[in-house]
Amino acid sequence: MMNRFLVLAILCCWSISGTISVEASDSKPNVVLFFIDDLGWRDVGFMGSDFFETPHIDLLAQESMRFTSAYAAAPNCAPSRACLMSGQYTPRHGVYTVGDPARGNNRHRKLIPAKNKTVLADKFVTIADSLSKAGYHCASMGKWHLGQTPLTQGFQVNIAGNPSGSPRGGYFSPYRNPQLTDGVKGEYLTDRLTDEACKFIKANRKSPFFLYLTHYAVHTPLQAKQAEVKYFQSKPTGKLHQHVTYAAMIKSMDESVGRVLNTLKDLNLDQKTIVIFTSDNGGYGPATTMQPLRGSKGMLYEGGIRVPLLIKWPEVTKAGSSSEEPVINVDFYPSLMEMTGTPNPENYLLDGASLVSLLKDPQSKLKTRSLFWHFPAYLQKYQGMQQRFRTTPVSVIRQGDWKLLEFFEDGHQELYNTRLDISETMNLVNNHPEKAKALLQALHQWQKQVQAVIPAEPNPQYHSGS
Repeated sequence: MMNRFLVLAILCCWSISGTISVEASDSKPNVVLFFIDDLGWRDVGFMGSDFFETPHIDLLAQESMRFTSAYAAAPNCAPSRACLMSGQYTPRHGVYTVGDPARGNNRHRKLIPAKNKTVLADKFVTIADSLSKAGYHCASMGKWHLGQTPLTQGFQVNIAGNPSGSPRGGYFSPYRNPQLTDGVKGEYLTDRLTDEACKFIKANRKSPFFLYLTHYAVHTPLQAKQAEVKYFQSKPTGKLHQHVTYAAMIKSMDESVGRVLNTLKDLNLDQKTIVIFTSDNGGYGPATTMQPLRGSKGMLYEGGIRVPLLIKWPEVTKAGSSSEEPVINVDFYPSLMEMTGTPNPENYLLDGASLVSLLKDPQSKLKTRSLFWHFPAYLQKYQGMQQRFRTTPVSVIRQGDWKLLEFFEDGHQELYNTRLDISETMNLVNNHPEKAKALLQALHQWQKQVQAVIPAEPNPQYHSGS
């Protein structure tokens, strides 16, 4: 009897043509990665916004594991995306910042910054490369910002992705985007990308897919649908958040998440689809605040790199669970390989750690490790800031609750305990010199290991008194 059932099972998995049918590959989970642009740590309801509205994302949070100490691997768009896609820290791929590394007033920059790459070279094996090799159909919907196209790096579908870091024609059609046909006049970009994402899911519902929905929202220019703007204009502002147009953009982004998740449910795919929701860096300073975190996008303080993160893995993650374990977006690569049963690429280094053990048990801990950031460039200040730059060239290590920043212009260091002082107000270098020394040594060892470029050449145009 057992042999009979075994034969029947084998026959069911074998197609008439003599090849394994789609059911075999169908056992692999789908992956939907919502990668939101410039969404701050507290810009969603489940993280405590008192003005912005994100009911669909908040519902996803109730169904997911929430990470309260999740980080982007860089404080701005392109390098964070390069780290996510490659699974490697910035010194390995050389995408350190967006465009020109010498931002701000030339007379105020003490050093010549490191040369910056604006393209993630095809030699890097992306998440999509690995998943495509394993039989996944991969689509990039929205912002690419790592070169001409994602089609050379594992994706079979590209909607609206190109070198641009923001919508060239704004958020309303006509878009002036060669990778996106115009919709009816006035169509909203966030809505259009959602339409395309839902079409992709429906077209690929019978085979495993990876949907990288990488919204341009909520990046500048700050443009929203007028009805949503009017709605927030009539709503009392919060003590934390007040920006009406930004709130309206977030609302449209949240509705996009809801529509995609509902599409999965309507097609009975929700229980076989891994969903990740996160941001590429901290929020845009003039429009939002990450308080009690210090800083915003473009800064290596917590407000510039700590981001919201939800992961839903059906039948594995516990609904409403949370983890305080520090994680970073280079962890997504090895995590997704393990979650989908896909081998890590051969002879290719991944800097992150798989989060599977945490997803299975939120009380567990990863093996002791350090997280690193390397930003050998300048970013100009936002209007209204007192300091001259959002950041000067800097390298950072977080180890346990401790975080050390090493600034290259003058070599000064800042040491914070992120648990006792989440706002990074107390520099403890002089209070804990041995801890600072140990972290600096570990940071220098890592810099040497990854061959990080350390800016040291003086800028001949620098004038200290101007």
